Amino acid sequence: MTLQQLRYVVAIDRYRSFAKAAEACAISQPTLSAMLVKLEEELDVRIFDRSNKSVVPTIVGEKIIRQAERAIAEAERVAELVEEDKGAIAGSLNLSVGPTIAPYVLPQFIRHYMEDYPQVKLSIKEMKAEPMMAELMLGHLDAGIAICGNARAGILEVPLYTERFMVYLSENCWRKLPVFKPENLEHEKMWIMKEAQCLRDSAFSFCKARTKGNRIYEAGSIETLIRIVDENGGFTIIPEMHLPFLSERQRENVRRIEGDYLSQRRVSLYIREDYIRQSMLNTITNTLLRFMPKGMMEEHIVKYGIKL
Repeated sequence: MTLQQLRYVVAIDRYRSFAKAAEACAISQPTLSAMLVKLEEELDVRIFDRSNKSVVPTIVGEKIIRQAERAIAEAERVAELVEEDKGAIAGSLNLSVGPTIAPYVLPQFIRHYMEDYPQVKLSIKEMKAEPMMAELMLGHLDAGIAICGNARAGILEVPLYTERFMVYLSENCWRKLPVFKPENLEHEKMWIMKEAQCLRDSAFSFCKARTKGNRIYEAGSIETLIRIVDENGGFTIIPEMHLPFLSERQRENVRRIEGDYLSQRRVSLYIREDYIRQSMLNTITNTLLRFMPKGMMEEHIVKYGIKL
């Protein structure tokens, strides 16, 4: 059994096609098939059930594939540890970012990261929290950035920054008030983000005093919510980092929140408990520090970075 054979097994599972897996591994399809058969004969098990239409792992094959992924990851870490010990930052970084965070972080993050760490092969996927944690556990991702509170067995959570929520009001919706008070708007329409639990929870926490007749609508993006408010009245909740996306006139409709309400969201970095590439993780935090608003990042990250 060799690491190369394990890589072939993982590739077949990923593509569920011998032709595509062979192309990804830069070998011929007959060679790939022969290497798989050789491994199956050595282990005396069938790793994949294959037909003309499908390639599906067997029950024991699923276990072998997961172990193969871990073995490959550990082998790659050996080389990466040597590079880090030499002071070099190289290799690959597979990162995932939540969809309600990505628009505000990724554009500048990618630019600064590529400038500062040209030797790192950066790959970024936009993913919701559940699949992100699953991919982390499988070792398909090095790290993920998502709303706090998603840690589970085998996953470590490192708080990164805290972002305030602001209220965006329509022009005819108490816009002369200096701050937002929920009781002023209990008869108004509130528009909230669909499938964004941090925004949803905040929205409801602001409106405990709302009347029974209040109606709550849902939209698919913050930009859509703002346009709905502009056209239909009412108000919505936006994260602080959305402010630069507003026009000068729209910024006049933004109010801070007054009172003891859930008016912020915490964003965290997630890694597997056995992750050891400390220097690579600090490339993420160092890059965020290049452009994040002052005072938003966690103090311990600013002072010490990430210590594993």
